[in-house]
Amino acid sequence: MLALNLVIVVGEATAGFVSGSIGLLADAGHNLVDVGGVALALLAVRWSRRTPDAARSFGYHRTSVLAAQANAAAILITTAVITYESVRRLLNPEAVDGGVVMVVAGIALVGNTFSALLLREREHDFNMRAASLHMAADAAASLGVVVAGAVILFYDGAERVDPIVSLGISALIAWQAWLLLRTTGDVLLESTPRGLDVAEVEATILGVEGVEAVHDLHVWSLSSEVRALSAHVIVDGHPSLEDAQQVATRVKAAVSAPFLIAHATI
Repeated sequence: MLALNLVIVVGEATAGFVSGSIGLLADAGHNLVDVGGVALALLAVRWSRRTPDAARSFGYHRTSVLAAQANAAAILITTAVITYESVRRLLNPEAVDGGVVMVVAGIALVGNTFSALLLREREHDFNMRAASLHMAADAAASLGVVVAGAVILFYDGAERVDPIVSLGISALIAWQAWLLLRTTGDVLLESTPRGLDVAEVEATILGVEGVEAVHDLHVWSLSSEVRALSAHVIVDGHPSLEDAQQVATRVKAAVSAPFLIAHATI
């Protein structure tokens, strides 16, 4: 898949310079970022599986988060460059070969669609979900470039359509990059995972046999797949240490499956 998208990058960049299309160059730029993003994602997945050690007792789960942020930042930088060039082309239109644009963008459309379908099976991971979204967005962008090429080919004086489509592509990808930065930022700030109701978690713990009260309840994410919880639980009566440990075991079991808690400290 990486090889396929690298071929698309080279083909679109070459055709973009030959045809004078900023739309093709924009698509090539985003595809290049996606190739780097997928490579980062694969590296992060490998690192996240490393065994925890004394220095990193939680392991390397957040390498995937850092890789996703690096990917999003690269996308935003590339988008800024393409946006600048698109605005320049709007003010000073340049000749564009619509036929070349149509053919090359059509090939890129097929390649990006194929890649997006391959990545869709692993959307549970931050990086794979990001890569899948980017490939799908690139497919949509390629479709837009195909349409722009057709308009330029069949209508004289329509060269401004090319930078307009490029601006649309940039806006779409920048928005996705911002959403990815916001999501990964929540993980790094140890925010409560989106969609998880802390009050519901507290009610579940209080419903466990032997629990009288719960304080200092915190739930956060180590990665897109690993959630952690810590809480101070007060048990009923005056139990022995063994009885208290059994209550803690029941609490961990109660919150594990319903709230996807992989690591709990009670």
